[in-house]
Amino acid sequence: MARQALETEQKALEINLDDRIYGTFAEIGAGQEVARYFFQVGAAAGTIAKTMSAYDKVYSDKIYGPEASGRYVCESRVYKMLDHECDLMNTRLQNERPGTNFFVFADTVSAINFQRTIKGDGWLGIRFQLEPDAEYNEIVLHVKMLDNDNQLQQQAIGVLGVNLIYACYYYNDDPEVMLQSLIDNLHDRIAIDMIRITGPNFSAFDNRLLSLYLGKH
Repeated sequence: MARQALETEQKALEINLDDRIYGTFAEIGAGQEVARYFFQVGAAAGTIAKTMSAYDKVYSDKIYGPEASGRYVCESRVYKMLDHECDLMNTRLQNERPGTNFFVFADTVSAINFQRTIKGDGWLGIRFQLEPDAEYNEIVLHVKMLDNDNQLQQQAIGVLGVNLIYACYYYNDDPEVMLQSLIDNLHDRIAIDMIRITGPNFSAFDNRLLSLYLGKH
């Protein structure tokens, strides 16, 4: 039977109502569009420990450290964001919320500009536990945005982020379905050209298959 694609709001609400899932959102560029979905559907206190957005480069460097390349929309940046926020999560909440599966979501995005000289792309990452106190799994991906409007690209990043978090917790038993679900409600609006899945729950998975799935879907 074909999988039914859920609406973005329904996914966000299901996560908010699942008291096992709790985490942090750190978003740079294109607004705090992922966290916004969780706030708008209600019951966000059940999911969100913190949201933040270090737009100013000096602030961002003070928090996450500078980039040797001088670029902020890059793979190394999203890893630094995940490292920093995951350390804070474990330090501050691990003993305060027993029985919780923690996650940290991060993105660094450059949406299309007014002059249309920047097409729009971004790096997204998530570290997530599937059992309390377990080692973290991790998914990192790169996306090109195809909408020709800044607000539409921001909205697409919000949908993609919700899809990613939902896939981690509800489709983790099938990496192909996880990947396919990332484009729910986003057909012809984004192109994912790189994705990597690692962690103890995916130790038997061959990441080379993801390239085949990307081409297939």
